[in-house]
Amino acid sequence: MDKEKVQELKQVIEKKLNRPMLYYLDLCTRCGLCYDTCHVYQGIPKKEYSPVGRAEVVRKVFRKYFKPAGKIFPWWGDAQEFDENLMEELREAAFSCTGCRRCTMFCPFGIDMPYILGIAKELLIAYGNAPEELVMLADGAVEKGKSVDMFKEGFKGVIKDLEKEVQKLINAPSSDGLIPMEKKGANILFVGLSGAHSIVYPAAIFNAAKEDWTLSYFEAVNFGFFAGDSEKANFIANRIINEAKELGVKEIVIVECGTAYRIPKFLMGPLPFKVSSIVEVIHRYMKEGRIKIKEGVITEPITWHDPCQLGRNGGVYDQPRELLNILAKDYREMNPTREYNWCCGGGGGLVALDNEEFRIKSGKPKKEQIEKTGAKMVVTACENCHLQLSTISAAYNMGVTIESLTKLVGENLIV
Repeated sequence: MDKEKVQELKQVIEKKLNRPMLYYLDLCTRCGLCYDTCHVYQGIPKKEYSPVGRAEVVRKVFRKYFKPAGKIFPWWGDAQEFDENLMEELREAAFSCTGCRRCTMFCPFGIDMPYILGIAKELLIAYGNAPEELVMLADGAVEKGKSVDMFKEGFKGVIKDLEKEVQKLINAPSSDGLIPMEKKGANILFVGLSGAHSIVYPAAIFNAAKEDWTLSYFEAVNFGFFAGDSEKANFIANRIINEAKELGVKEIVIVECGTAYRIPKFLMGPLPFKVSSIVEVIHRYMKEGRIKIKEGVITEPITWHDPCQLGRNGGVYDQPRELLNILAKDYREMNPTREYNWCCGGGGGLVALDNEEFRIKSGKPKKEQIEKTGAKMVVTACENCHLQLSTISAAYNMGVTIESLTKLVGENLIV
């Protein structure tokens, strides 16, 4: 690798070396307690798929260029310089991790392994070796943000069709205005995904609650974040933030997408409005008596899968369980649960990659966890989780259906 590229990559690392990162890079004792906490290592028991194994790839290059011993005696400190093989190792490490942070819950030092792998992703972006699928999806989101006016009329036409579906769900006399757009001063700006289901069911709930709301022109998902490109990730997030500011809303409500919720909620600094998950808002409406849902309408045994970004990294645990205990006659909790719940294996953008065999194997702990409940339906509130759990269910012939919490509520409103 030429000296100019090495220097560029060194600068990428240097920019990430804040105090927490230095702590995480220096403190690990390689105790191995994190091995069994990782769903990937459980499904594919190889050292390179352990949390410490992934982070060690980053530590090797850190030691080579930023530690005295690594510069002088690289063989002694297991330091490694940049080359093509190392970049492939970094890619494998970064994109075999879903960023679920289950390992952090068990680490005696609380080391944030996905935070370390953020360096690997930034290096891959600089080297031009990041997954093409994620880069292209991020680029598409950026371009839409730059020229949104070109998409507005076509999008409004699609929304008109979706309003008729909302009308059926809530028995409204007319479909007109059931999905408002560009409404200044609304209480809520709702941010959906590209799929119709991500808009129709929330719209039905907002209308049933008589909410003053408006729909965003943008999709909630942030492929810049998945790719590890901080510049694009910030641009994609700021499209929505700027839209909310221009409309003067009081709250942004994010569709069932854990990472899309976590980014504005925790990673974008102070904002002039509240950020909530659709799960939190549905629960709020139920508690305030603004919506009513049918009790015991689901008779088969069901269980709840905590999306990692919504639960472990977002703290939303009780609200979905309270809603499901109203809807279902036989709710069953997974074990382990809440912050110790197993990741589905599809987060971090992995469901967008050509890696189905890998995801099926790494999803084995989730598969076994679901089977132990005896549930016939798994409910979740994250699009990535929904896709991955559907993949696992089909691959292992589990005979369970995967459902969205928002969809179940939207279909069972008392109106």
